[in-house]
Amino acid sequence: MDVKARMDELYRLVEYHANRYYNDDDPEISDYEYDALTRELRQLEAENPLFARADSLATKKVGGTAKREFRKVAHDVPVISLQDVFSKEEVIAFVERVKQQFADAEFSVEKKIDGLTLVLRYHNGKLTEAITRGDGAIGESVYENALMIKSIPQTIPEKLPYLEVRGECYMSTESFEAANRKQELTGGKIYQNRRNSAAGTLRQLDPNVVKERGLDIFIFNLEIAEGKSFKTHLETLEWLASQGFHVLEEPVLAKTADEVWAAIEHIGKIRYSLNYGLDGAVVKVNSLAQRQVLGMTSKVPHWAVAYKYPPEQKETVIEDITVQVGRTGRMTPLAILKPVRLAETTVARATLHNQDYLDEKDIRIGDTVIVQKAGDIIPEVLSVVKEKRPAGAVRFVMPSVCPVCGAPAERESDGAHLHCTGTACPAKDSRSMAYFVSKDAMNMEGFGPAAVEALISEGYIKRIPDIYRLKEHRARLIEEGIVGKEKSVDNMLSAIEKSKDNDIDRLITGLGIRNVGKQSAKVLAARYADMQAVMDASAEELTQIPDFGDIVAGDICSYFEKPENRAMIAELGELGVNLKSKAAESRKDDRFAGKTFVLTGTLPTMTRDEASAIIESYGGKCSGSVSKKTSYVLAGEAAGSKLTKAQELGIPVISEDDLMEMIK
Repeated sequence: MDVKARMDELYRLVEYHANRYYNDDDPEISDYEYDALTRELRQLEAENPLFARADSLATKKVGGTAKREFRKVAHDVPVISLQDVFSKEEVIAFVERVKQQFADAEFSVEKKIDGLTLVLRYHNGKLTEAITRGDGAIGESVYENALMIKSIPQTIPEKLPYLEVRGECYMSTESFEAANRKQELTGGKIYQNRRNSAAGTLRQLDPNVVKERGLDIFIFNLEIAEGKSFKTHLETLEWLASQGFHVLEEPVLAKTADEVWAAIEHIGKIRYSLNYGLDGAVVKVNSLAQRQVLGMTSKVPHWAVAYKYPPEQKETVIEDITVQVGRTGRMTPLAILKPVRLAETTVARATLHNQDYLDEKDIRIGDTVIVQKAGDIIPEVLSVVKEKRPAGAVRFVMPSVCPVCGAPAERESDGAHLHCTGTACPAKDSRSMAYFVSKDAMNMEGFGPAAVEALISEGYIKRIPDIYRLKEHRARLIEEGIVGKEKSVDNMLSAIEKSKDNDIDRLITGLGIRNVGKQSAKVLAARYADMQAVMDASAEELTQIPDFGDIVAGDICSYFEKPENRAMIAELGELGVNLKSKAAESRKDDRFAGKTFVLTGTLPTMTRDEASAIIESYGGKCSGSVSKKTSYVLAGEAAGSKLTKAQELGIPVISEDDLMEMIK
């Protein structure tokens, strides 16, 4: 083997996959596969120091970089990785190395949460900053987003001059599944694991997205506590819990290597029953004084290791491949598996993504395949056991027509996916109606996807306007119990009736026009007096709207060019659904047209929502983040990092009084 060539290849692979993991939040390989690459590279570096690189991600650097969208913040304490170990022997060797220096050493064995590291800073008991890991030396401020995480206390009882703690931000199983249900309804990309979902959410520029997705955090380490001292790590966790922090659950104090290994095995047995994902177990020296003596390298501490559990993988057989049709018409191949028990659940299906994925892995009906759960959640087909392939198995080809309605299939702009072009496809209709009634669209509380499916199945609704005729069937719905008892039916009918009064931005959102989400719908509602004006807008006119490019304008025009869509909107109007723009009606004038405002802090006499409504009524736009395109920052008390960034960029900062003066 050419050692240098192999090391060069490993450097390239580790760098590439680290960037996908830390910066893009979209890894291509599992943690276990990445760890195997870095482990091989570390071994080769140790054996061939002349070929080792000074900037090696395997031994010298932490894997991330600070993202450009957020303000950079230097870490007070470097955020370094832990040394990964993969076997009982390596765990025992670590314990014995520590025991050689400290015979009385004790160890804390803890769950390793699969999430995103977050550093929290408190001054005089008040949360003042939240910083991601970044490259270990410099992270990015996500303070506004951290304020939306309920398990992060904004104030603590003991007002230390300065406190810094480190935790792992994650998505619970419920939050993760809810986020994927929404992605499915809206035709978005399905999240493959919880860690990447948490990372992507925490880096959202709109804090409301963080609030909506329900992130959580476990604090696992105290970094700095001015004015207070502790002897052991477990003491710090107890004190942090007393201050209102969510600390790691049930750390085990172990005195011997056997006790350490028993604790690791116990965590491995219960990991799939937990409400959050784990990617290992951490073994730490408990004594803080002993940690100081043991020290660390620039990459890892000598007083802790992370044991990585291998992902559970099993063989099963692909009994069939079907094609699903989503709300937007996207056609996705789905493997029907011989049921197999995996990560404590029975797996019977796995997405195969698209034709490229099928071809790359050469997956065929009848194949024996290796399956695992990506992030312990999403079933995925890893590879084919080709020596077990049955005779006559043929390549699967995606159909040229929709399997539900028979309409022609068309390739999407990304070139990888097909979508159904049918205008009355039942598969699209059910998902479209579920999206229409959802919180993001017409917001009909108590009317979820299951109720939509049941009402379609029983013939009560076939098209969106039928939703507004359900009140005619109240007695039968109660009698048949399709969506529940009398109270459930009445709550649903009340929500449907209430939705008639929505502004047209919710209606536009609910129509499910490709590439038109909530924000684009709000812009259209503010610009046009009614739905007729929106329907009649030309592509040329639409492209004059800020942030509306040719693709969005084309999708809007294509939707409203279809007579059946225009007829449906007219029918909704006849049924009492509001078709006039309240946003446009409430507009005073256009003095703020083309201006973008960012609101931060607590205003003296009004809420930020009230201030936003005033700005929008004069043609302005409100954004959640400060950039060079920001026109003004409206700052109140405790304005935080947005104010700092505005000052750095030289953006005008105004007060509530200034705003009121501007609209006189």
